[in-house]
Amino acid sequence: MLFRSFGDVSMIRSAAKNPATSPELTDALKASVTTKRAQVLSLLKEAETTFPAITFANSFGAEDMVLTDIIMREKLAIEIFSLDTGRLPAETYTLMAEAESTYNTKLKVYFPKHEVVEQYVQMKGINAFYESIDLRKACCHMRKVEPLQRALNGKQAWVTGMRAEQATTRANLPVQEFDEGNKLEKFNPLSDWTEQEVWAYIRLHEVPYNKLHDVFYPSIGCAPCTRAVAMGEDVRAGRWWWEDPTSKECGLHVKKTK
Repeated sequence: MLFRSFGDVSMIRSAAKNPATSPELTDALKASVTTKRAQVLSLLKEAETTFPAITFANSFGAEDMVLTDIIMREKLAIEIFSLDTGRLPAETYTLMAEAESTYNTKLKVYFPKHEVVEQYVQMKGINAFYESIDLRKACCHMRKVEPLQRALNGKQAWVTGMRAEQATTRANLPVQEFDEGNKLEKFNPLSDWTEQEVWAYIRLHEVPYNKLHDVFYPSIGCAPCTRAVAMGEDVRAGRWWWEDPTSKECGLHVKKTK
């Protein structure tokens, strides 16, 4: 049986502070962030004009909070939505409320279909996703992919906070591409941003963020499928850590192959 030993993983916090979330704000770094913010804003303005039915998928990661801040500060006509899988960490829900308060907005949240989740749990088990990759992908599909499809229904384009350096599955990520799977345009404005630039922006603009980042959770998904990473590990090493890093994605950003 695969992965059963991981079923009791908790999110007990380390006392250590992640230095990546507080980079030294050098003049060069601040200048780089200023330049790249202007590029992102230009791209998003063009996107909202070209594709009026455009939406932004905010998963409340550090990158997504940077984009949320830009969209809200600049009053861009880009809808913001989020997916609540039902198994998010408590800190993510805290950030949801903080974001609503900070930006004086109400978030549009999509949930999985309860009857599908109930059937999965009854037939497979509450933590069946540890037992095989197929069961993990089935869980991701019902909790993320299907709700995303509903969120994108009727849209012309969507925006993500993905960065090319986050994982091997995201190498060579373009700023703009056609999403063949969802049949609409897709924008990745932070594709060429570094982790340091993301955190510099957050510090410079006092953007709210998930406090799990401070204790070595650079990439945060559902609580049972996310662990802290060690210094030097890939930023997404803590996501589905029991799987091959060249293929682990939840299904939201997998390219359709012919």
